[in-house]
This record gives sequence, structure tokens and C-alpha cells, in this order.
Amino acid sequence: MKKCSKRIILGSGSPRRRELLAGLDIEFTVDTGNTFEESVPEDCAPEDVPLLMALGKSHGFHRPLEEDELLITADTVVVIDGRVLGKPHSYEEAVDMLHEISGRPHQVISAVVFRTPEREKSAIDRTVVHVSELSDDEIAHYIDTCKPYDKAGGYGIQEWLGYAHMGKIEGSFYNVMGLPVHKVWQLLQDFA
Repeated sequence: MKKCSKRIILGSGSPRRRELLAGLDIEFTVDTGNTFEESVPEDCAPEDVPLLMALGKSHGFHRPLEEDELLITADTVVVIDGRVLGKPHSYEEAVDMLHEISGRPHQVISAVVFRTPEREKSAIDRTVVHVSELSDDEIAHYIDTCKPYDKAGGYGIQEWLGYAHMGKIEGSFYNVMGLPVHKVWQLLQDFA
């Protein structure tokens, strides 16, 4: 197992990404300073959005990277019917998103960007999540208890909704949580 000689910086404020990266048993710091303003061009295909956002976060980092630093940025989206479901901004938006995925499969796409002053590399991962039918009471219970306003698609698979209604996934569970750690590990070995 090769150890990365760079000082690793996670450019994300997501508690789930911190937890998942820590699960790889590597040392890193978190620095969320960024000048990137997230906006998606109208003609951008939904499957291209995560990489576009992860690259924007990487290049919008608030300062130049030092020679011994490696910056990791990431983005995750939920795609259904060719549309991106972002993070809900209100209770009503969360309800609408959960109604939309109820009883249907959707795709979760994540992109990760590794950047040093000398090089840049990225990886993309896709997972299909199958959701059983959700009742109005279950949707209300989930939103009231878990407050999923910081989660793409309005849910966290590691929370009650995932336990109760997401019995089948095709691909990485951790990708659905927000960081495809197996891809991160591969990139870390490449940068070691």
C-alpha cells in the first residue's frame, strides 16, 4: 500500500465526505475557502454536471496550492428523467423530490477531482438506486426527522429513508452518500 506524500486538503464542508475520506485511514485537513459560484449552463447534460461542479470547486479554491499539497473536491447529483435534482431549498421542494423518486429508480452521479500544482486528474462514478413506493406520511416523517436540505435529491441513503425504502442499488453505496471512496483510493495510489 503506497502512502501519499502530499498534504491532503478536502475542499468540502460536507460532514459525509469528511467521514468517508476518514474511513480510508488517511490524514487530511478541511479547507472550504472558495470563490466558485455554482451555476450550470443551460446546454449542460445532466451527467456532466458533477464533473463541471467538482472542477469549478477545485479551480475556485481560494489560494494557490503549495508544492506539497493535494486538493480533493467533489460533487454529487441525482438524475431522474434526464433532469438533475439538486438540494431542496424548502419543505415543499423536498416533498416534490421525494414524490418524484417514489417507486422509481434514479441515478446518482459523483465526480472527484484531485489537483496539485503540477497535475490534475478526475474520476466519475454512477450508481442506480431503486426506491419503493413512499406514502405521504413517510415522506413527511422523513423530512421532519432528518431535515435533508443539504442532500442532493432530498435524501440520504444512510438515513431512515434508505433503511426503509432503498433495498436495491446497482453500484457503490458510498457514491450515493456523496463520495465514491473506491475511486478516491485509486486516485490516491496514482498520486502516491
